[in-house]
Amino acid sequence: MSRVIVLTTGGTIASRHGKDAVTAGTTPADLLEGLDVEHREIFDRGSYGFGEAELRLIARTALAAADEADGVVVTHGTDTMEETAFLTALTHTGDRPIVFCGAQRPADDPDRDGPRNLRDAVRLAAHPEAAGLGVMIAMGGRAWSARHATKTHTLDLEAFSAPDMGPLATLMADDVQVVARPVRHGGLPPAVLDEPLPRVDLVTAHAGADGALIRAAAASGARGVVVAALGTGNVPPDMAAAIEEVMASGVTMVVVSRCAGGPVVPRYGGPGGGASLAASGVTFGGSLRPSHARLLLAVSLAAPVS
Repeated sequence: MSRVIVLTTGGTIASRHGKDAVTAGTTPADLLEGLDVEHREIFDRGSYGFGEAELRLIARTALAAADEADGVVVTHGTDTMEETAFLTALTHTGDRPIVFCGAQRPADDPDRDGPRNLRDAVRLAAHPEAAGLGVMIAMGGRAWSARHATKTHTLDLEAFSAPDMGPLATLMADDVQVVARPVRHGGLPPAVLDEPLPRVDLVTAHAGADGALIRAAAASGARGVVVAALGTGNVPPDMAAAIEEVMASGVTMVVVSRCAGGPVVPRYGGPGGGASLAASGVTFGGSLRPSHARLLLAVSLAAPVS
């Protein structure tokens, strides 16, 4: 028998309908009824309330559990699940799988999806072929690499997908089928999770956007700013001017796309064009989604230089 440890943090999967709103109210024992696994509670609240400290604690706890067990499952609210899973993936280099899961419907909903998602995640974490798959998000009958997974629907049961990569596994009834294996890059040192990360802000470009928010981020002490740019990596001219201005003051700038899928490619010239930004020294973040790029930049700024 494989040893699986389940870490619970709250979220919709552990919530129930109240008088006016959905709130936490399901104990870990009730959540895990019928599953032969060990469990440990980290939090019991919605992930929209998680900050950087909570993300780091969950990641550290998951990494420690992976040193003890054959696989780890983390139940998590879907609002910020992709961020916690990605942060965990940045520092996880072992073969033991860490699987994040949640739910779109509360635990007392007649058509709740949490029990199935949790059973699927536990079966995946315990499956021999899951070794080496790294950190994943498993919901709606599929498992996605945390490097690529993002929430793409607010309410649909198939809430997550990976626009730039297909699923790693399909989860059907009692069957786990691993259909792809990710390319895993060398992880950052787990010690970066021990201390607060540098402030990195995220600013989204839109038609006619000026540079006020980028300048405000720098003035507020951000050591880095990620810009979710238009299309393949373009921004309005005044935003481009602000990018060059704050870079000159020592702030690291990274450009990704606000599009759901596809990489940034610096091909257009002129004020605000991606090619012009690249020529000024801006870093382009490939196919990283904005929430992922923000965390990667923060961890990279915090990682000790060897």
